[in-house]
Amino acid sequence: MPSAVGSDEWDLPRLKASIGFEDDFQYLASDDQDTEFFDVKFYPYSDATHDPVFAAVSKKHVVIYRLSSKANPPYELVQLFRDDDKEALNCSCTWTKDSETEIPYLCVAGRDAKIKVYDVVQGKLVKVLVGHGGEINDLATCPTNFLLVASASEDTTVRIWSLDPAHSKQPCVCLLAGEGHSSGLLTVAFHNSGRYVLSAGHDNVICLWTLPDLPPEPNGKNPQKPIAIHYPHFFTSEVHSGIVDCVAFFGDLVLSRACHEDIIVLWRIEGFSSHDPPPEISEAPTTSDTERLTRSAFAPATASACPPQYTRLLEFYTPHCGHQFYLRFKLFHDKDKHPVLAFGNAKATIFFWDLARLGSYHDFISEVRDPGRDKSQPIHRPGWLAPINHRHKGDAVSKLKDAASDRESVTSGRTGSVDLEAHLDPNANYTPETLDSWELKYDMTRVDEPIRAHAQSNITVKDFVGRQVAWSGGGEWCVVVGSKNLAIILQRWYRKDRVEEKDKKPTQP
Repeated sequence: MPSAVGSDEWDLPRLKASIGFEDDFQYLASDDQDTEFFDVKFYPYSDATHDPVFAAVSKKHVVIYRLSSKANPPYELVQLFRDDDKEALNCSCTWTKDSETEIPYLCVAGRDAKIKVYDVVQGKLVKVLVGHGGEINDLATCPTNFLLVASASEDTTVRIWSLDPAHSKQPCVCLLAGEGHSSGLLTVAFHNSGRYVLSAGHDNVICLWTLPDLPPEPNGKNPQKPIAIHYPHFFTSEVHSGIVDCVAFFGDLVLSRACHEDIIVLWRIEGFSSHDPPPEISEAPTTSDTERLTRSAFAPATASACPPQYTRLLEFYTPHCGHQFYLRFKLFHDKDKHPVLAFGNAKATIFFWDLARLGSYHDFISEVRDPGRDKSQPIHRPGWLAPINHRHKGDAVSKLKDAASDRESVTSGRTGSVDLEAHLDPNANYTPETLDSWELKYDMTRVDEPIRAHAQSNITVKDFVGRQVAWSGGGEWCVVVGSKNLAIILQRWYRKDRVEEKDKKPTQP
């Protein structure tokens, strides 16, 4: 697999291929003719030198694909199995592995309220977890313990399951329920520390729960009951006004989106730091003040002073989502690479934001506007900041260049592609139109304006709805699945890899 090392760090994914999966029609009831894939996840435990593998889940099928830059097409089907349970209509998945053999396991869940654990190598069911009283809409694996899985359900609860053989008699080790949510849940996410969990759903509420120390291995014949947590340590219904269908941590910050809003929000829970000792269960705020829309153990409100309990930081513009919910963004976040946010809307468009560009733009524009700057020196402008240049209508050379650029855009499906090499501009006389276009994409100070996408890919399939996004471990591949039984494969860094291989001189025999 080509390495990302030496590739341009500012590059964003481009369309590489699409996969049309097997149609589900023949396995669905006559009144349920909606076939689409709802979830996709890359296997997170493989060696970085191996080609990445992802799983995609539809209502009745699970497919496993391997991606490779050296193959054409760049994907290979390695496993396919079907859920034969009559009541099963699946919508979520998450990876884990066997504690002893490390064989890859995939957990799959949906309408029948069961979590089915599959041996992916054999394609067979090895375990079923039962306990929820309603449809399971999301699954997540703990990043610090692959044997712990969280599930979010229509029964308003989050359950934490242990796949450790020691908990085989009572795999549900923790129950997050009670005074958190009043309606069904759609999304759940772990903090990187594995100590905190976010949940959200139909009640417009986002909760942060602190996981307790889980029960040790049972000594006697009777397993311990699940630890019940009745109150979250943070609760808010103010960040969003609609159904919240996706939440995630970005470090200690929170990303979330809701139906009808056409934005993804980045916000901060005031006073929360994962470096602090976890709060005690008794510190969680109760519902004694039912009119309070936000309750927090990290910045508690008092009678004399009410400090802000959360702060909205940024909004990312995601147009054309309409009435659709169950649309999931995904953040690629690796300490050695730029964080990149990806999202597919309901009108066949995939958006990307490189969050490192925001800080870089701030530094650049501060230099441009510095009154003490030596104006005799050129400005170092990042290549992804392209000035707007209007050409004359009669410029034949420009027309030919534009036509070539348009053909490349249609082929790649990419708009907003730029030369990523840095430029030396002799002066900073950028037009107001240019500055306005840059500010819409990169200015973090315009809190009233959501940030436009830094790049987008337009899918030729009409009205493709992007349900879920997944990133490979190294960030080279991005996969978006959704309606029409389609998976969209995007890749970055591959063009430079090809050029490097092409430039290698053949060895003499």
